Amino acid sequence: MAQKPKNAQKIGRDATTGQFTSVATAKQNPTTHVVETIKKPK
Repeated sequence: MAQKPKNAQKIGRDATTGQFTSVATAKQNPTTHVVETIKKPK
């Protein structure tokens, strides 16, 4: 099984407006939100 990169962070995003939201909100509203994995800059 692949390991999760240590320099990555999960964020929630509203798919209609593009605004950042919490991951919990994104998981509760899958039709309007997306959970993304973003690499942190070094």
